[in-house]
This record gives sequence, structure tokens and C-alpha cells, in this order.
Amino acid sequence: MMLELQNIHTFYGLSHILFDVSLTVKQGQIVCLLGRNGAGKTTTLKSIMGIAPPKRGKILFKGEVVSGKAPYILCRKGIGYVPDDRRIFADLTVYENLEIALRKREGRQQWDIPRVFELFPSLQKFSGRKGGLLSGGEQKMLAIARALVGNPECLLLDEPTEGLAPAMVAVFRDRIRLLKESGLTVLLAEQNVKFTLSLSEYAYIIDDGRICHQGTVAEIQENEAIRTMCGI
Repeated sequence: MMLELQNIHTFYGLSHILFDVSLTVKQGQIVCLLGRNGAGKTTTLKSIMGIAPPKRGKILFKGEVVSGKAPYILCRKGIGYVPDDRRIFADLTVYENLEIALRKREGRQQWDIPRVFELFPSLQKFSGRKGGLLSGGEQKMLAIARALVGNPECLLLDEPTEGLAPAMVAVFRDRIRLLKESGLTVLLAEQNVKFTLSLSEYAYIIDDGRICHQGTVAEIQENEAIRTMCGI
């Protein structure tokens, strides 16, 4: 098991956001977390990454309890995070954004700058351009590429298709498939149901901070009540 959440409860101040959330992600899987805006997807990823640590429950990474550890420690352990707002360095070039995130890991094929340029050729074309001058889709490519050059074993992707044109969504679908083929484990939080189910093996549906349904993609698609709720 690569990643496991056991009955976590997360608060923002006095506001109780996540209630008893449990999920698992096996090595090499793409698992999706589906839900409407405000359902708790982003908070779940922030809880894993130590940005909004849970007050109760446990988070395990490769069997080790990592609940509440600082984000930089989790990054060193092998968790990569791509936030929904990208958080690239606007005043640095594409190349500089990647260069400062480079981190090698022993015993596995490395993601380096040439390799992420192969994955996202347009980034190589604009490697000398400042991040703040990129389009929204290009900034999301850069955010993913920056996480990859840290050579994570598990990648948390938050709303990668939000605000993108259909043609760009198709590009991201292909690239995420390539990430799975490379052996990377991915937890994908999304509102775009068709996009997400086309990539995933297992799905969790979150609503009002609670996991309300879970199952294989086939089971989700065959359940009429879930299809109606998700608009499939």
C-alpha cells in the first residue's frame, strides 16, 4: 500500500471540514477523488501533504505514519503535490522553476528537466519565458513538471483540468496516462467526472467532507444513483 488515510478529521480553525475520511491508494494505481466544488477534495490533499494536518485519524505513506509532518519532509519521503492554483514562481523562467525543484532519488529512473520537456514539449519551447507569462494550461503543465523533477513516488493532483479548453483537457489525459505507464502512483482530485473515470482504476466520491461512495470505476459507472449524482 502506497498511501492510506484512516478515519481522518480535519478542521480549519473551528470549522470541521473532513469527517472520518478513509481511503487507500496502491502502488502504481491512479485513484480518483470525485466531488463538487467545496466537497472536501482539496482539503483531503492538503491533509495528506501536511498543509492542513488532521486533528484525528492517521495518514500512512508506505506503511509509515506521516500524519502532521511538515510538507518539506513529506516531499523528501516521496510525495509530490500539484495544487489547484499551481503556485509556480511567476518571476522565474520555466527552466528556473524546474531547476530549483530538482531532486534525485536512488534506484529508480529519474525525472529530470529533459525528461519533463519530452512529456510537455511546449515547456521546452518556452523554457526562457517567465512563469507568469504562460497561459493557464502551460502553467498547469509547469506545476506538474515541477513536481515530477522532485522524483515523487506518489503524486497528488488537484483539479488539473479546471478552466482548461477541451483540447487541453485531452492533452492532460494523455500525459497522465503516460505517468501511470511510468509506474507513478497518482491520487487525482477532480470535478470532471468523465475525464477522471477514463484514467482511474478506483474511485472515491466525497460530499460535505465525507466519503459517500467508493468502488471500481466499473462499479461506479454501473450504479444508477451514483451516475445521477455525478452527472455521468
